[in-house]
Amino acid sequence: MRFVPAGDLAVCVELGDEISVEVNTRVRALEYLVQQKGVRGVVETVPSFRSLLVYYDPDAVGLETLCDTLGDLAEQASAAVLPAPRTVELPCCYDPELGPDLEPAAARLGLAVDELVRLHAGAEYLVYFVGFTPGLPYMAGMPDRIQLPRLETPRVKVSAGSVGIGGMQCCIYSVESPGGYWLLGRTPVRLYDPGAPEPILLRPGDRVRLRPVDRATFERIGRAVEARTYRPVVVA
Repeated sequence: MRFVPAGDLAVCVELGDEISVEVNTRVRALEYLVQQKGVRGVVETVPSFRSLLVYYDPDAVGLETLCDTLGDLAEQASAAVLPAPRTVELPCCYDPELGPDLEPAAARLGLAVDELVRLHAGAEYLVYFVGFTPGLPYMAGMPDRIQLPRLETPRVKVSAGSVGIGGMQCCIYSVESPGGYWLLGRTPVRLYDPGAPEPILLRPGDRVRLRPVDRATFERIGRAVEARTYRPVVVA
């Protein structure tokens, strides 16, 4: 465990050097304990793969005192203190028009398209943290058999809801943005909806499952999403 000052208003608590479920669980558990304990002076927390950035008010707490408190809490940070994770099911249409890299990715991997879809949709993904754009989940849990390096030349524009793979990660684009993942399909569900009571759908620690749907079902769900009558399946 290391404490790295980030300017005069934040400190980064590093809990490991590798990307792993174990390290990320400690990160999420530490954030949960900080929030539950109402640690004096803490303004905001931002989790990542292996660290927790803690913003604080230096008029309310000194850096040394804060680090002592965070160190004590880090000793308690484990899966046991976290609430039960949610499982979120998202429909995904693996149509070549919506997933333009589906066929090239299958060819690169030496797989039939149906097998790539089966392997990709059959996995359960863990949301390590959310960032880059509002609501975009950093997810791992993809089978080794379908891991590919990211695209050498990223796209300048990727549609919101696009589902892609790159390295060990599965990505769902929350808004239209540039991106370098291989696009396999698209979900009609909004991961970021600024007009919703909870604008960000996914949370760190969530488990995500993708349910393959055909194009007609994709369009039907999309209309329901636009009408705000669709609710994704969330099991707490």
